[in-house]
Amino acid sequence: MQPSWQRRISTSLRPYVERAPLGALLLGISSGFPYAMIGATLTTRLAQDGIDKKAVTAFSLAFLAYNLKFLWAPAVDRIELPGLSRAGQRRGWLWLTAAAVAASVCLLGIASPQSSLEFVALGAVLVGVSGATFDIVIDAYRIESLAPHQLGTGSGMSQYGWRIGSVAAGALALLVAARWGWTPAYLLCALFVLPAVFASLWLGEPTRHRPAPASQRLSDAVIAPLREFVQRSGAWLVLLFVLVHKIGDTLGQLTLRLLLDDLGFNNDEIATYDVGFGFIAYLIGIFLGGALYARLGLKRALLISLILMAVSNLSFAGLAAVGHDNGLLAFCIGFENLASGIGGVAVVAYLSALCNLSFTATQFALLSAAASVVGRLITGTSAGALIESMGYVNFYLLTFVVALPGVLLFWMMMRAGLVDQAMGSAGREPPSVDLK
Repeated sequence: MQPSWQRRISTSLRPYVERAPLGALLLGISSGFPYAMIGATLTTRLAQDGIDKKAVTAFSLAFLAYNLKFLWAPAVDRIELPGLSRAGQRRGWLWLTAAAVAASVCLLGIASPQSSLEFVALGAVLVGVSGATFDIVIDAYRIESLAPHQLGTGSGMSQYGWRIGSVAAGALALLVAARWGWTPAYLLCALFVLPAVFASLWLGEPTRHRPAPASQRLSDAVIAPLREFVQRSGAWLVLLFVLVHKIGDTLGQLTLRLLLDDLGFNNDEIATYDVGFGFIAYLIGIFLGGALYARLGLKRALLISLILMAVSNLSFAGLAAVGHDNGLLAFCIGFENLASGIGGVAVVAYLSALCNLSFTATQFALLSAAASVVGRLITGTSAGALIESMGYVNFYLLTFVVALPGVLLFWMMMRAGLVDQAMGSAGREPPSVDLK
């Protein structure tokens, strides 16, 4: 008979080796790599080819598609693709967008920055648009493939996959480019679409997928998901929570490198603690987030993660007060990334559970956009001015205070039963029911 500690470890790990969460890992790998292709990888390529710095930074506009993907998400829910739809609505779209991403990445690899920068720009935009659409499909496929009790574990595995895909593709591109050039590097990285394709063949069409209500009017594709959501009990409070819960965390993280620079940390120290140590802590946090979700359920896991993320900002106020201290920096970075990993799992699981299975792609795209874009718009225009006016210590104390409304609002929603009442069908329906 196994000792009790071995049984506990086995119980904790079992949800991560189930079929659907493993599929979520594969989906995440494919989801993460297009972002890397138009991010640091493209920036490095353009810099090595001697392209002007202003032109290099202008390519960041290719990421705009990821912020605007909710605009065409209704098409993924509504339109059936001729021929491909025979394999299922979700799988048809996944295969089409995987092909589009692979073709766009190949086009970007073939384009030469020195002879035609405009062609490179076109390739980057196409990767951004196809990658964002790929994300829409992958998110919907993941949510509809996971049972309600697997949403936390599946969200964690998806985030593991995203990190693996983005880091592996970026590293592979650099290694191949150093030996054979950038074109072979991009052509090889295009193969990163295959894990998602394999997952779709392995898992099949999601059993929980519900076709969107038939309608001849295009406006219904946009209005119906919004109408369904706002008609739920407590929907406006839920939406308010989605809008405000990340403002404090975003405000603090946006200025972290400024703090470290002003405190005199050098590049080696930043690379060791913020990049290396922080990355490991984040991965541990993702695992703990999935375990908390499985043991405590969505509501308590999310509340704990919100508290941890708020408190982590206080640690940076302490660092700002103490000054250059590597031990304290290691603690602050570790604590913040651990909290972010736990919170990322819980928040993504909650946004997934809020979706109605008839509008999964549209509602998740809208909710995830609301959770990120609003915070960045507010903080991006105010963070620098706040630091100059009040200093780092008071600024990070303020980020803690700004995070409290999200914590208190969710606690009130829990007490009033609104978390359960506003839940979408993705978070409530048993996995064994065939909803087709």
